[in-house]
Amino acid sequence: MAVTANGRITLSATAQLDCAARLYGRKGRLVKFCNGEIMGEKLKFAPLQHRNKNNSIKSSICMSLTADFAGETKLRDLEMEKRDPRTVVAIILGGGAGTRLFPLTKRRAKPAVPIGGAYRLIDVPMSNCINSGINKVYILTQFNSASLNRHLQRAYNFGGGVTFGDGYVEVLAATQTPGEAGKNWFQGTADAVRQFHWLFEDPRSKDIEDVLILSGDHLYRMDYMDLFSRASDFGLMKIDNKGRVIAFSEKPKGNDLKAMAVDTTVLGLSRDEAEKKPYIASMGVYVFKKEILLNLLRWRFPTANDFGSEIIPASAREFYTKAYLFNDYWEDIGTIRSFFEANLALTEHPPRFSFYDAAKPIYTSRRNLPPSKIDNSKIVDSIVSHGSFLTNCFVEHSVIGIRSRINSNVHLKDTVVLGADYYETDSEIALALSKGKVPLGIGENTRIRECIIDKNARIGKNVVIENSEGVQEADRTSEGYYIRSGVTVILKNSIIKDGTVI
Repeated sequence: MAVTANGRITLSATAQLDCAARLYGRKGRLVKFCNGEIMGEKLKFAPLQHRNKNNSIKSSICMSLTADFAGETKLRDLEMEKRDPRTVVAIILGGGAGTRLFPLTKRRAKPAVPIGGAYRLIDVPMSNCINSGINKVYILTQFNSASLNRHLQRAYNFGGGVTFGDGYVEVLAATQTPGEAGKNWFQGTADAVRQFHWLFEDPRSKDIEDVLILSGDHLYRMDYMDLFSRASDFGLMKIDNKGRVIAFSEKPKGNDLKAMAVDTTVLGLSRDEAEKKPYIASMGVYVFKKEILLNLLRWRFPTANDFGSEIIPASAREFYTKAYLFNDYWEDIGTIRSFFEANLALTEHPPRFSFYDAAKPIYTSRRNLPPSKIDNSKIVDSIVSHGSFLTNCFVEHSVIGIRSRINSNVHLKDTVVLGADYYETDSEIALALSKGKVPLGIGENTRIRECIIDKNARIGKNVVIENSEGVQEADRTSEGYYIRSGVTVILKNSIIKDGTVI
């Protein structure tokens, strides 16, 4: 850091360039930082870019300070106290069409998609809120929300579910109201919150100071109150592992992607870690002061529809915007391939993410199911959820959902079985077999590999599902399956007849 006689301060941050192919085609957003802090209009800056001999990008930020420097520092120090979760309301965005996760979203909203054998995606942000002490939660929905609403009602209510004290969990479904403006459905994440701005005028919101915006399709464990506390303890020109956001880009590629690389040692990473991780991706977790959020949505950017591509980039350019480094497991469950891999990753030793955390559990609906019954079977590196029946089968590197039935001489490998919503009795199974029909579950002598089997699927005897030809994309609705990114997806309630080869 250099200070000139006229009070100008220059900061430099060197960006390490590296491959970020993993971000291509994903719902990732990159954020760029500087070492210092800029507050309101009291600092003026001009970014300059050039390349050094190592071909890395250097950004120099020149800033002019006012005489209020000491006063501003004292004001910021006052905000370092622990925040009260009772002053926070969380809004979970669950209304997207989920086209990239189709066909799992054919009859359900993205947050209602099962994961980990016994949970749904919505359970992750809901549990993070509960474990963070945040007990005021809204869930915005629009597409295929029936099963999501049912799950939320069963799992997170005041009677038989999780207890919230003076808090609440409410589903806000997209709706139309009188007037021209009220005829539109949600046009994006920001527009969804804008259409319910009147909630903040409710008497229950009188003590709300901050609004936490969350996505309903991510897998991670986080104490949101750490975010609030850390977001408030930045002093002017304090050079540590924090930084003010100075650029925000939605899904950059090519040169735009390279320009978003930063020296992540300023965020607390070691030099080796920083060289491997030169990009900062947005998790889709946003914190706003209530008044500022309303101002942004209603007056400053009244036509902006999306947080990630419109509100946040504009805010980073014009307003005081800070970033919080979350250096732990996080996965965007936005595509069939990412959903498939995230589930199978739960079987690793140790897993990158684990549902087994007594201090910070992931909650879900109470089902009162018995333990699984496993007869003469071999289970390797797999998860078997409660209420399942496995008989003389071999299950390897797979996740078996609730109420699954896997019969004799079945071989499953790299397979995610979402389970069933109900049982068939022994008499119903016998009757179906006597009529040549296929009962719930997976029939005898069947081999399945690299597959997602949605709920209530009926897979017959002597079936082979291995995609041996390596097909990447296929739509076979009439035959009960799709192929997405090389993963075969058996549709919910579908019937795969005896002897079928896929």
